[in-house]
Amino acid sequence: MDGGGVVPVDARHPDPSALDRAVRALVAGGIVAFPTDTLYGLAVDPRSPTAAGRLFALKGRSASAAAPLVAADVAQVALAAKAWTPLARRLATRFWPGPLSLVLDAAASLDHGVLGGGTTVAIRVPAHPLARALAAAFGHPITATSANRSGAPAAADAPAVVRALGDGIALVLDAGPTAAGPPSTIVDARGERPRLLREGAIAWDRVLESLA
Repeated sequence: MDGGGVVPVDARHPDPSALDRAVRALVAGGIVAFPTDTLYGLAVDPRSPTAAGRLFALKGRSASAAAPLVAADVAQVALAAKAWTPLARRLATRFWPGPLSLVLDAAASLDHGVLGGGTTVAIRVPAHPLARALAAAFGHPITATSANRSGAPAAADAPAVVRALGDGIALVLDAGPTAAGPPSTIVDARGERPRLLREGAIAWDRVLESLA
């Protein structure tokens, strides 16, 4: 552990000092582990090439694999996505907060490495209150790639994060185990019709039914 340690946090009523420590770590280019509504994720500032490099190196993640983001609310999504589409608005209204990531054109402020060399970003507003609180405290969407080495099992609790990645993480916000299960479903929402990129916690049939 890079001097930060594990900080127990009440998910619904997080101590402001814990969030402040996490924000300071993110501003310094560090990696913060935190729970989402599916699994534990790894947060860095997606605008920082230094932070993105640390994240990808820690996970052993391919440079071509973009890192997904989470936002505090729909309004904050505008900081990371260039534009909303009518389709994205409909899906966000139906499934957020929740495990549906929408692929949109990325804002120019995002680091090219976080985007895997592409021009789009997968982003969602998660159902976990601590994940939203962290993004809100930071004032910008954060990365939320799973807290594991690439190809290894994803971590559903703080001890698993520490065992897998402890030496490279600035801080772990421990709000207990997550629901685990599959990761978020990823849908390309840039056009008039949705395109499934990864089926996960929300079944593709539910996505289509919501638009009928």
